Amino acid sequence: MKNHYLNFLLISFILTAVSAVSAQEKAAPVFKDGEAQIVEAFNNPKEWIRHDLWVETEFDTDGDGKPDRMHVDVTRQKQTDTEGLKLPIVYESSPYYAGVATDVPGLFWDVNHEIGADEKPRVHSNVIRKGQRPIISNSQVKIWVPRGYIVVHSSSPGTGLSQGSPTVGGDNESLAPKAVIDWLNGRAKGYTTPDGNETVEAFWSTGKVGMTGTSYNGTIPLAAATTGVEGLKAIIPVAPNTSYYHYYRSNGLVRSPGGYLGEDIDVLYDYIHSAGDDASKAYGNKTIRDTEMMNGMDRKTGDYNDFWAGRDYIHDLGPMKAALLMSHGFNDWNVMPEHSNRIYQAVKAKGLPAQLYYHQNGHGGPPPVSMMNRWFTHFLYDIDNGVENDPKAWIVREYDDKSKPTAYADYPNPEAKMVTLHLKAGGNKAGELSTKNPGKNVQETLIDDASFSGDSLATLPASAHRLLYVTPKFKKDVHISGLAQISIKLASSKPAANLSVWLVSLPWNADKKAPITDNIITRGWADPQNSKSIRTSEPLVPGEFYNLTFDLQPDDQVIKKGQQIGLMIFSSDNQYTILPKAGTELTIDLNETTLNIPIVGGENAFKKATH
Repeated sequence: MKNHYLNFLLISFILTAVSAVSAQEKAAPVFKDGEAQIVEAFNNPKEWIRHDLWVETEFDTDGDGKPDRMHVDVTRQKQTDTEGLKLPIVYESSPYYAGVATDVPGLFWDVNHEIGADEKPRVHSNVIRKGQRPIISNSQVKIWVPRGYIVVHSSSPGTGLSQGSPTVGGDNESLAPKAVIDWLNGRAKGYTTPDGNETVEAFWSTGKVGMTGTSYNGTIPLAAATTGVEGLKAIIPVAPNTSYYHYYRSNGLVRSPGGYLGEDIDVLYDYIHSAGDDASKAYGNKTIRDTEMMNGMDRKTGDYNDFWAGRDYIHDLGPMKAALLMSHGFNDWNVMPEHSNRIYQAVKAKGLPAQLYYHQNGHGGPPPVSMMNRWFTHFLYDIDNGVENDPKAWIVREYDDKSKPTAYADYPNPEAKMVTLHLKAGGNKAGELSTKNPGKNVQETLIDDASFSGDSLATLPASAHRLLYVTPKFKKDVHISGLAQISIKLASSKPAANLSVWLVSLPWNADKKAPITDNIITRGWADPQNSKSIRTSEPLVPGEFYNLTFDLQPDDQVIKKGQQIGLMIFSSDNQYTILPKAGTELTIDLNETTLNIPIVGGENAFKKATH
């Protein structure tokens, strides 16, 4: 009896030890210094489980009478199968995963015509879908799967193997990622095929989701967040397009995004419409591109209207609950930095956790992985790392590494104050820009000629085609932070004219390898016909003066001692605007024109730098 009892104790001890060893061997997320760490058991790509499915939505945008289904791929750790491990999700959605249209002649609008004139029809180019199942994309997986996050991708409506039609900012592009997040939380149905009935469940999901992506892929996280969907805890949009009006128009002016002269919202529709058979494409083309877009986009006036308001996410922020880490480049002239700033300010005003990361480069550029990791670790794993108490603004200073931003209390810099600068005669060469009011009424004229680029106009010692006003040479560095604003009184010799304004750093660095932070500080564009409202255009009475006030693009830049700030006013910008025949004259009333510029330390700092 005693031996049996001893054997029983020995077996129990062995089983307990084996159980303890097994428990110790089970893989689990690891956190250090407030960040999820790479776990060796999660770090073998050959062991990752990858599969695809289709999530059913609540809309039908291909006209087949059935709810559209979105193509989704999943990359997860083997332990989600073998050990019942449940993990949070990093999710990215895109219209680009399956390829885009080729740039054929005539795909973009021809901008060589008079402002408001009828335009030539353009060419519609078909997209040849590329990519193979089940992998939609490999973005995010190498970063997040080893750190204990499941990665999910989806193709947006009408792209790749997702059903439906693109709307370029329409409601379905918000509801599609919402459906995927609902599926990750057990509230929507997923299927193994686009048309079948065999379901698939996200049994491995904790239901907590963070979204990220760049450009259009950065717009979609914001679109999803505006639905208030439960489970979406945090978003990290990078260079997102937050308003298609602000992407394709500027203060009533038809303006192309940088590098894509003649692009408009219908061009982008054609560019991404890679899904579906000919029948479903034809329905979307007729219903969305050729009807809704053509009736609403209004290339004649460039006015803001209900079509554009419906594609401006700032109007949809009411339901948003997700924390926001916004990222953008101050020299992004494609999706301009105002897109991030306007949403950041609105989300912050709602009382939601919000931070802003700005760098000095162009389009794209996510925050450092460590910053993103802290964000996801806190909001998806509930680790108390204090990220919500970090400084609000992180700005990469000129010539610094993007992984080493400087922390500030907020953006704009709370110590920045508006300094009002006045214009003194001599703009065809270089008039003065100073805090002193010139006193007497002076008018100066420029002649529009789009054959001159903005770069060339800024470097010419004299030109009839622009007006330039410069500060004294700085004896100390001057730190700009925020949105410069121009108030301008002008008259045009014709009923319509472009207005372009650049703020430049002089002397101009003409070296082809000049840093992106040199030369152009910020810029802006406006339509004088919209002097009263961006919703209403009124033809200009030649010779009559009009007052306009508008913001330039946000910036945070240190202008070094030895440099000067130049305000350049010209008409057509041959990289961005409609390009009419040369000859329109713009006359500026200098006494009624001012530049308000946000300078850290305000007027006192400016005077110390210039006196």
